[in-house]
Amino acid sequence: METADVVIVGGGIAGLVAARELAEEGRSIVVLEAGERLGGRTWTDRRLGRDLEMGGTWMHWTQPHSWAEVTRYGLEVTRGPRAEETYWLAGDEVRRGNLEDFMGLIDPGMTRLLEETRTWIPRPDDPLAVEGLERVDELNIQQALDALDLSEDERNANEAAWVGHFNGPLDQCGFVSALRWTAAAAGSWHLMHEASAIYRLKHGTGGLVASIAEDSGADIRTSARVSRIEHDDDGAVLTYGEGRQIRAGHVIVTLPQNVIGQLPVEPPLDERKTLPSEEKTGSQGVKAWIRVKGPIKPFFAYSSQHHPLSVVRTEYLGEDDAVLVAFGADAGRIDVNDVEQVTEALRTWRDDLEVLETTGHDWMSDELAQETWLIQRPGQFTRYHAAQQRPEGRLHFASGDHANIWAGFIDGAIESGMRAAREIAGPVR
Repeated sequence: METADVVIVGGGIAGLVAARELAEEGRSIVVLEAGERLGGRTWTDRRLGRDLEMGGTWMHWTQPHSWAEVTRYGLEVTRGPRAEETYWLAGDEVRRGNLEDFMGLIDPGMTRLLEETRTWIPRPDDPLAVEGLERVDELNIQQALDALDLSEDERNANEAAWVGHFNGPLDQCGFVSALRWTAAAAGSWHLMHEASAIYRLKHGTGGLVASIAEDSGADIRTSARVSRIEHDDDGAVLTYGEGRQIRAGHVIVTLPQNVIGQLPVEPPLDERKTLPSEEKTGSQGVKAWIRVKGPIKPFFAYSSQHHPLSVVRTEYLGEDDAVLVAFGADAGRIDVNDVEQVTEALRTWRDDLEVLETTGHDWMSDELAQETWLIQRPGQFTRYHAAQQRPEGRLHFASGDHANIWAGFIDGAIESGMRAAREIAGPVR
């Protein structure tokens, strides 16, 4: 039987980072990726005449692991055009102003909502440290917003902003996720907003993925889906592809929260790793790219979780066209590849935009992902987080879904990959 020191299940960023770190220790590494490409939920693809991010996009200098990679590989960072117009809803009425007007409208609510962030999570790298956090974790963010008793305009605007951040129905998204994001941004909701939605790699995440993969020197195999893991005190045997097997001294499993429970493992995994797969994440939305006829002024638009598209903004400007990026809370409410459906969704704010093309990827229906970026349901974080990270014998676990600092971000995937590699390699001497 073929053997390797370490076999990594999944060729996303967490798995590739772990492969690189362990290769530097002189280990033999095999990466088994079920799909035809690397990168997991980061994927740069040529569509609508531009290199677009189908999945993970934004990063920031407040995200330590991401920025180390930016520095390591000399990657250029950019941003989309600044919005000159902003649209939002007050009931069914469309309001129009500038971005500063909207940010001013949500500021009092955001400040009150998040004022105890650093009380509950003083150090985001140790997010479970404060006793009693489980009580706060039972709240969904809709309940937390309702408790503020905001005016209708403020409530609608704050809800719209959080739908954009959380990509799911607010009554299914844990309030602790809002605290965690804000704690990672030093307690500032303004900085959290900037860190999570503004800056991106100029030439796409594909360059980062390729650089890490090349650096690893690992034996990377695509279309190599793992169908079973059998492990004991000495290692594990993985069955993959068309019944091939490989034995490893250690295994790193990098599957998303919604998927890991579907992988047959013997002896079975701790149920605190598999129950979240049954419960699913709170995030269950959609991301769309929309090319419209130009020229237009760059704009930002917010609606609500009850509309097919909750947030839209201009990300690229051309001489005679523009490309918008949009998000909705429920992937089942809109086909982002249907021009008519997308055009109708944009009429929530504007009926003057001519949609030329649309595209996107349905991550919820993608059997290898089954989720977008991680937002946990109420109670999941305090019940499962520690167990999701914990090794089980020779099995180790890495995913941006259970990172400490920026869970659900590229930064979290890098953090978790480095942690799993360190578990195997041992402490630095």
